[in-house]
This record gives sequence, C-alpha cells and structure tokens, in this order.
Amino acid sequence: MPMKFKLLPLSFLISGLCITSFSQTVYNLNDCIRIALDANFSILISRNAENIAANNYTLGNAGFLPSIDLSGRHNGSVSNISQNFRDGSSNETNGVHNTSTSALVNADLTIFRGFSVQTSYKKLNELKQIGELNTRMSVENLIADIVSGYYNYVQQVEILNNIKYALSLSKERLRIDEDRYVLGSSSKLQVLQSRVYVNADSSRLSRQYEIVRSSCIRLNELMAVEDLTRHFVTSDTVIKINPDLIFEKLLNDALNQNTGLLIAARNKTISEYDYKLIKSRAYPYLNASSGYNYSFNDYSTGNMQNQGSRGMNYGLTLGINIFDGLNQRRNIKNSSIEMNNKELRYREIEQGVRADLITIYNAYSNYLRLVSLEQQNLQTAAENLEIAMERYKLGSLSGIELREVQKSLLDAKDSLISVEYQAKLAEVSLMLISGNITDYY
Repeated sequence: MPMKFKLLPLSFLISGLCITSFSQTVYNLNDCIRIALDANFSILISRNAENIAANNYTLGNAGFLPSIDLSGRHNGSVSNISQNFRDGSSNETNGVHNTSTSALVNADLTIFRGFSVQTSYKKLNELKQIGELNTRMSVENLIADIVSGYYNYVQQVEILNNIKYALSLSKERLRIDEDRYVLGSSSKLQVLQSRVYVNADSSRLSRQYEIVRSSCIRLNELMAVEDLTRHFVTSDTVIKINPDLIFEKLLNDALNQNTGLLIAARNKTISEYDYKLIKSRAYPYLNASSGYNYSFNDYSTGNMQNQGSRGMNYGLTLGINIFDGLNQRRNIKNSSIEMNNKELRYREIEQGVRADLITIYNAYSNYLRLVSLEQQNLQTAAENLEIAMERYKLGSLSGIELREVQKSLLDAKDSLISVEYQAKLAEVSLMLISGNITDYY
C-alpha cells in the first residue's frame, strides 16, 4: 500500500504543497475590487487624465481674465564720435558711454470676441465631464474584469475539487481491486487498469493546479499587487448568480446611464460648441490694453546729463475680419458635418447598446435554464455513481462500466460549473452595459 503514493506525479505534490502553504489569506469580491481601485495602473492613469481636464477648466484658460506682463531692460553703448563741422572745425570724442534703463507693466483683456470666451468656458466644462466619465468607464471595466477574474478563480478551484473527488474515487477503486487481487477474486490486469486511471486523474489534477495558479496570478495583476505570485483563497466557494435581472429595467438604465452613451452625448455638445467658436470669428472683436512704463537714459556727452520718464498708457482695439480666403465658410461647413457625425455616432452607440443588451440577455436567460438542467443531471449522475460503486463492490459491474459512470459524474459537475460561469459572465456584461456594474462593490 505505501507504493501507491509514488503514483502521484512530483509536480502535483509540489503544487499541492504550494497551494496549502499559501492559502491563509482570504479575499471576498469586495476586497479584490477595493484593492484594484486603489492600485490598478489604468485607473491611476485615468484619474490623472481627469485631473488634467479639471485643471484646464478655469476662467483664465477660457479667456475671461486679463494677461499681465512685466518686463525690464537695460542697454548700454560705448562709442567713439568724430564730428566735422561746415566751418572747417572738427571734434573727436572717444569712449562715449550712454545707458538706457526701462521697465514696463502691460495688461491685455479681451472684452468681446463673438461670445467665444463664454463658449470656450462651457466647452472646458464638457471636457472636464468627459474626463470624469472616462475615469468612470475605466472603473467600470476594471470592476467587470475583477468580477470575471474572481469567479473564474472560483470556477477553477471548483474544477480542482471535482478532480480531487474523481481521484479519490479512482483510489478507492484501486483499493478494492488490490484487495480482490490479494484474495484471488480479481486479475492483475484489473489492478493495473485501476492504477492507470489513478495516474490519469493525478495528471489532470496536476494540470488543474497550474490553471488555478494562473488564474490567481491574473487576479493579482488586475489588483496591481506587488507580489504577483501571492496565493489566496476566496470566501466564495461557488459561483453566485443573480437570477432576477429584468430586461426592461436594464434597457432603461442603459439608455440613461451607460457610460459610452453619456460620453457620446458630451461629444455631441462639444461639437456644437466648436461650431459656435468657428462662427464667432465672423463677429467684431474688442480688446483693451493698459500699461505703466518707466525709462531712464544717462548720457556722457552733450548738454543733457540724463533723462527719465514714467507714465501710463491705455488703448482699445476694435476690429473685424473682412476676408480670409473663404476659410471661415469652409470651416463652418466642416464643423456642421462634424456635428452630424457626432449625432450619428451617438445613434450608432445607442443601437449597439440595445443590440448587445438583447443578445446578452437572451444568452443570460438560456444559461439560467441550462443551470437548472445541469443541476438535475449532476444529481442523477451522483445517484448513478452511488449505485455503480455498490454493484462494483459486489462484482456485478465491470471496471470499464464503472469508469464510464465515474466520468459521467465528473463531466456533469464540470458542465454545471462551466454553465454557471458563463451565466455569471452574461450577468456581468448586462450590469456593465446598464451602468450598474458598481453594484458589485
């Protein structure tokens, strides 16, 4: 009997030890989402982009506030001067050093430019809102990935446990065949065949450990944890499905709060503002300017030793573009076409949302029905195995027939797990499309 331990592959033993030794940390779905929202790199990048858009939403960036410049300058010159007068006399001066110092404070303000300042401010607000919506979309997509990854990990662990159960059945069968062989009521061939089944199940279990490990690493990557090899277990041991989603409510929520639709609506508004900004170029513009100037000049020759001046200046500039090569007309036409494109894009996204919702909801409803059927199949397969094991112990069932019954139970459980996961993915997609994905958190 101790020799049976050698039937297990070495990789299975190592994987089993790893899973056992690092399974103390327990996460629920909220834990995974919370960690991801705090550390995921794509979320941090989206939030930085949102902050940039928020920083740009200012009165000064729109043009409401004046611009004020301060400048100063100091000039100097050293010259040799030679003068010849009409009376025949001449004068020569060497090393003439003159200096000039000036300072200027100037302010410029746009008083009117065809309402472009007000429109620019509104556009900046829309861009700020889009920045927030882009972050929201990144958060929603991350939550959807986390939920899918979390329940994929649960699914793989369920499959792992299913294979463990199958292996325990194969070992029990091997034990029975070995006892029969010792008693002379079974052949060596039967024992060898049972060992083949044990090895096959052990090999499958070893491969499943690697799949579990990969799904764990993927979830760690989404959570952006520093140690991607960190092992943990989930508080959920089965895939939980919400069977109460209603299509009409999902559709209403999607049309009102789907993030992609909201972004498309904001882009429509921005295209309207762009159109107004282009049209504003045809209006007159009025600019105001004012400044304070100080200058001081120092002379080393002549009757004047130095001269200083200071004072204010101000002015108004009124203008209008009369002709720009018909570019204004061209830009207005292009902007009008762009507005139409944004409207078409919004309608395209809305149609896509409706189509996706209908398709996924039909799949979701079908998966719910399949879950019920697979649960019945699993119950039937479990009862068949119980009966088959009793018959096998009594010698009225062949080893091949028992293996088929055993495989039917394993397949029924795998099929149920797979359908439950597909139903969960459909549920997650419906929650994402309808804008309710944050309900998981």
